[in-house]
Amino acid sequence: MASASLQFFAFILALFGAFGDIAATLLPNWKVNADVGSNIITAITQMQGLWMDCTWYSTGMFSCTLKYSILSLPVYIQAARTTMVLSCILSAFGICITTVGMKCTKLGGDTDSKNHACFAGGVCFILAGIFGLVPTCWYTREIISNFLDQTIPESSKHEPGGAVYTGFISAGFLLIAGVIFCSSCFKRQQGAWIYPPKQHHFPSTEQESNAGYNLKDYV
Repeated sequence: MASASLQFFAFILALFGAFGDIAATLLPNWKVNADVGSNIITAITQMQGLWMDCTWYSTGMFSCTLKYSILSLPVYIQAARTTMVLSCILSAFGICITTVGMKCTKLGGDTDSKNHACFAGGVCFILAGIFGLVPTCWYTREIISNFLDQTIPESSKHEPGGAVYTGFISAGFLLIAGVIFCSSCFKRQQGAWIYPPKQHHFPSTEQESNAGYNLKDYV
């Protein structure tokens, strides 16, 4: 019962991680630049994401521009696009597989098959967390290095946006869920190896008859 509850908790974490991963991939605020200028009326907030750049004006207007050209983008944005999409795909696969392998469901067949399914789903979650953590770290490093560069003007410097923090939290949820699923299956298998089922040996009928024959010889 405790293992089933732990798997259910890990599944909830994986759901939050998967939804957060998708949201972080689609959000346009990976880096934000607030330019107030000389007048608060002309203040604008520029946001740059993996797929589009958006500008929000203090007057309430909001406009976005899609990034159609892939080759013109920096390397870290291209890598972030690829790894975040892979992270979303792996997390979706992990949710489908662990749904079959969880103990609280009636799918997946016998116990060994469900354990293997849970382990495979946990591996998918761990890989999804790694693929989601690498681009967020790389993207944050580029933002910080540009912010600390003295040769770059202040108007061109940015700060990490909400999508970066969402990516970090989602990657953490996926990693924790994957470790829980893998460790729960491993502990069960290890317990089976350490405490194998006892085999009861019953004496054969032939041995009993021989023993009875030998006792009669001494009478």
